[in-house]
Amino acid sequence: MTTKLTVLGSGTSSGVPVIGCKCNVCTSANPKNNRLRSSCHIQTQGFDFLIDTSPDFREQVLRQGIEKIDAIFFTHTHADHVHGIDDVRIFNAIQKSEIPIYGHKSHLQELMQKFPYIFGQSNYPSLIPKLTPHFVDEDFKIGPITVEFIPCVHGPAGWTYNYRIGPVAWLTDVNRIPAESMQKLQGLDVLFIDGLRYKPHPTHFSLQEAIDVAHEIGAKETYFIHLTHDFDYDEVNATLPKGMQLAYDGLKVST
Repeated sequence: MTTKLTVLGSGTSSGVPVIGCKCNVCTSANPKNNRLRSSCHIQTQGFDFLIDTSPDFREQVLRQGIEKIDAIFFTHTHADHVHGIDDVRIFNAIQKSEIPIYGHKSHLQELMQKFPYIFGQSNYPSLIPKLTPHFVDEDFKIGPITVEFIPCVHGPAGWTYNYRIGPVAWLTDVNRIPAESMQKLQGLDVLFIDGLRYKPHPTHFSLQEAIDVAHEIGAKETYFIHLTHDFDYDEVNATLPKGMQLAYDGLKVST
């Protein structure tokens, strides 16, 4: 089974460049220092999956030429991970079908409250997304594909529910991984993991914390995501341990 993951957005909630910032990273000419909000696209066995719908969803889809969406997995309901949800409606029109979404019951219920015109009765005159919620709190299957459900701690913000498909895992908005989830991350080929900034943060791994956890997980390749403007792509990559790199928008990894 070949699994291809494309990073749609490698940035934190503000994106990079940050509005009004004139730092070296925000004014850099290197496109790998431009970071849209966090999301990814996964292709495997003819299925196309998204993890989260960032506010930059439309731009991300157009950049990557994504033509269909078979399901969306939500990690949590913070704005930088869900506020592109309205643009999913175009895929409903193209595919002439509803699109299933998956996530923890508490998060999908909150999503339904935030966007009642999508999930409740609506007289909205224009095209709206047609999404079918599926509450999950354990591993689940879509066709022949097993999606592993990876609960993680997001500090005082609560829990995020991340995902592994085959040899690839995406862990965003994390500052602690419980032992049971760590067990589910063994034997990875590719790990994508939150490494927000240099300084410790109450709800995200710092870069060094992410490096330490990545060593413990032991994936063949590790990419750091949800990145602030702390990090110049070339400068930081030159300092990272073997097998570890910063992710960038448009990065494609196949395994």
